Amino acid sequence: MTRIYLDHSATTPVDERVVVAMNEYMLERFGNPSSLHSFGRDARAALDEARLRVAELLNADPATLYFTSGGTEADNLALIGYCNRNRERGDHLIVSSLEHSAVLSTAAYLEQNGFRVTRVEPGADGIITADAIETAMEPGTLLVSVMHVNNEIGTINDIAAITAVVHQHGAIFHTDAVQSFGKIEIDVTAMGVDLLSLSAHKIYGPKGIGALYVRNGIELQPRQFGGHQEDGIRSGTENMPGIVGLGVASMLCSEEMTAEAARLAGLRDELLSRLMEELDDVTLNGHPTKRLPGNLNVSFEGVEGDSLLQMLDLEGVAVSTGSACSSGSTRPSHVLSAIGLSDIEAHSSLRITLGRGNTDQDIEYAARVMIDAVTRLREIAGMKPRRHRGIAGRAGLTA
Repeated sequence: MTRIYLDHSATTPVDERVVVAMNEYMLERFGNPSSLHSFGRDARAALDEARLRVAELLNADPATLYFTSGGTEADNLALIGYCNRNRERGDHLIVSSLEHSAVLSTAAYLEQNGFRVTRVEPGADGIITADAIETAMEPGTLLVSVMHVNNEIGTINDIAAITAVVHQHGAIFHTDAVQSFGKIEIDVTAMGVDLLSLSAHKIYGPKGIGALYVRNGIELQPRQFGGHQEDGIRSGTENMPGIVGLGVASMLCSEEMTAEAARLAGLRDELLSRLMEELDDVTLNGHPTKRLPGNLNVSFEGVEGDSLLQMLDLEGVAVSTGSACSSGSTRPSHVLSAIGLSDIEAHSSLRITLGRGNTDQDIEYAARVMIDAVTRLREIAGMKPRRHRGIAGRAGLTA
């Protein structure tokens, strides 16, 4: 049976070139980078090289990168580590209501421990504006966290504009860049970012490894105690195969990102065009142009998203109805609710995210299967066809 993976925002397959590099550090070059003998020195050299490769993709000083177990730990370390270390400077946090649960749950934890939290709402297009952040700022604001790219609807926020506002008020800025890292350009210097979280498994690297960028001069309270690894910010023997994998995955993204972004944008536009030409009542969720190249989030009126997902899965097409971290929940997506969708509209939505292995043939097959499945489900529901176009209309999208 044909099998097509269109859920790359949940995770990506590990690139074979990454696997080859990781195997070497599991089977042959297995030393502890804290050891002084040749095995340890070899591992330390690989650790430094991987840190450099990740830093190059961010235009960052390698010394400002700290390896973690993934994006969730990086988010936790950024928010809790900074707030607890700098509590005398303020007690107020600002986060967007669209954040990943790794940020929202951490903010709720801080709220339970004496901090005040303001949650900023997006516009109907899913964008968090600098003006909205400006309105939420207070004299005691310590930290602001707004994600670079939303994991569900793919919208891209103007981080440089937001950081300018945050810094004017004397606060620091964190961004969850798990969905943007390695897919679109990130320059932490030009963007003015103070803290940035990233993960390997979204860019064809292994699960269980990520990193936190910490601008020089920013002080964090460690969340993990033990040895001196990562300058004491994140103790524990380093996950050398994972770190090497993240480094190689970052290098490959650096070499291929521009061409891949253009290719994925073309495939995405073709899929959306097919769906809107063949089906009525299809709405694109999120900003029509300021979105990740491989991301589509669409609502199909009169169709229950979980039923559609299951029908597509039976035909070998894998998509999602929201973020993987909220799978199993019967509540509508908090992201779709925040941009104004009703519960019914949110439950009729699919997230379709393309990646490195997808081809023109995949898009042709997926479009045909989706059109057939939506048509069948609407016939079962007795829905009569009506002509309506979402915000993207018939026009193509621009990455």
